[in-house]
Amino acid sequence: MRDFWLSCGHVLTDRGGDGRLLVTDEFLKAYLARPELLPPPEACAAERSLHAALLADPRSVISADAIAALADADARENWSLMLGFRDRLLGHGSLEAAYLDLIRSGADGTPPLFLGHLVQLILRNALDGCDDPFVLRAAEMFFRPQRLALLEGALIAADEEAVAEPGGEIDVLTEESAPQYWERSDRFDMALDLSVGSRGNAALGTVISAWLGHLLSLDATVEPLRELRDARFTWYVGLDADGTRIGDALWRGDPVGEEERARLAALFRLTFDQAADPIYLILAMTQDRMLRMKPQNLLTGLPPRS
Repeated sequence: MRDFWLSCGHVLTDRGGDGRLLVTDEFLKAYLARPELLPPPEACAAERSLHAALLADPRSVISADAIAALADADARENWSLMLGFRDRLLGHGSLEAAYLDLIRSGADGTPPLFLGHLVQLILRNALDGCDDPFVLRAAEMFFRPQRLALLEGALIAADEEAVAEPGGEIDVLTEESAPQYWERSDRFDMALDLSVGSRGNAALGTVISAWLGHLLSLDATVEPLRELRDARFTWYVGLDADGTRIGDALWRGDPVGEEERARLAALFRLTFDQAADPIYLILAMTQDRMLRMKPQNLLTGLPPRS
């Protein structure tokens, strides 16, 4: 089986009997190697001692006094955030359960970087065994901001960080270039065609279905749409802040102008069974063509189910 996203550290986790990811000491220790937590040469003795203690036992209880003893204010903040996040992870049976608790109870105090890492790990688990590079590239949109552009009439999504790199080479994922994805998956340097009718657009729907199936055990059918014409608009989920604003306007019956329509990146119809009303999913870009997807909206924005 081909591997992907090795840098997320999924190999440092265990998988429980229910298929969900378990926290290991090795996984926690990987956070201690982050530059924000690795003591610099000028770090005080208390900071070096704290780091060494957690390397020896990453689950050890750290008192508030131990954090307060750190001389550097940034170090105190970083360690407080990290230990709060660690305790949230350890307080649940799996990374998936911890993530669900975070988004349902409020992720205040949890750095977006940590949340994005959890999303990547959960998707790496949910898509384990996937052999379709288009699906995997679409999944990157769940945890990495994208910059969108029109290229020869096609709507292309490219990784924001990869685009910003001087001299960075961005190739659009195609049938011919797809085999390259496996060796490039950790570089995030392949763009995706999101145009209606493209494989990338359909692949994003596949990822949405896998996300809901893995985290909520929901069997959902997700179909790409060209437009919301004569739709029975009984429920919608904005997949980002701009998509939510457009959905709010449609819900109120307000006119949606050409500028807002031009910012639509993808539309989907989600159904759980034939009898239920469809749920419309709206993904849109900002005025400066940035797309920051909020996968948590899929988990908190669905209608109650009996």
